[in-house]
Amino acid sequence: MNVVLVHGAWCDGSMWQAVIALLQDDGHRVVAVQLPLTGLADDIAWTRREIAAFDGPVTLVGHSYGGAVISGAAQQNTQVTGLVLVAAYAPDESETIAVLSERGANTRGRGAIRFAEDGWSDLDPDLFREALAADVPEPTTRVLAAVQKPTHGACFSSPSGRGAWHDLPCAYVLSVDDRILDPGLQHWFAERTNATVTELRSSHLSPISHPGDVAAAIGRMLPAGTSSEPI
Repeated sequence: MNVVLVHGAWCDGSMWQAVIALLQDDGHRVVAVQLPLTGLADDIAWTRREIAAFDGPVTLVGHSYGGAVISGAAQQNTQVTGLVLVAAYAPDESETIAVLSERGANTRGRGAIRFAEDGWSDLDPDLFREALAADVPEPTTRVLAAVQKPTHGACFSSPSGRGAWHDLPCAYVLSVDDRILDPGLQHWFAERTNATVTELRSSHLSPISHPGDVAAAIGRMLPAGTSSEPI
């Protein structure tokens, strides 16, 4: 099967590297998108480009903000057969990441977010581990904080289109110990998408701290008998 992995804010495609290796070992073709993080429309367009590079059906996987990206990329796209949301947003028509965040509890990790006057944001490196990755080894989180990718506020303020989850089967990997995306809000996303749920005792960055569990959840969404040679 073809799998396209989409990262969230302040990260890049390398966050999926352990998940990629496991999926490739199972014979799947996998690509991790490198989002520009300049705005939702740009990120959707880049993801649709990666989908189109595959022949045949694709399962889309989105982490955090990447959930909004895969929902937009899957709209009216007959290649996409399912969505996997990993501690991810699942917006619907006209909803924004910023507005959806207000539905949940004011998690302590939000205090790590810093916005510059030009609209770009990052996470305070000293608070990165506390906010995103409390169960990831500290040396690793120091590196992640150092290489984090700035994310423009337009990613959070741009309204989404109709949620592709209305029309596609979904799975949700829920981070019970998340400190930046309220686990209660994640439950709500899982319910609204009628998703098959996997709950993990994990921080927000479950693809790094629990790659085996995340890969297994993705694998359960893939149609039987669709493995192929990895790339």
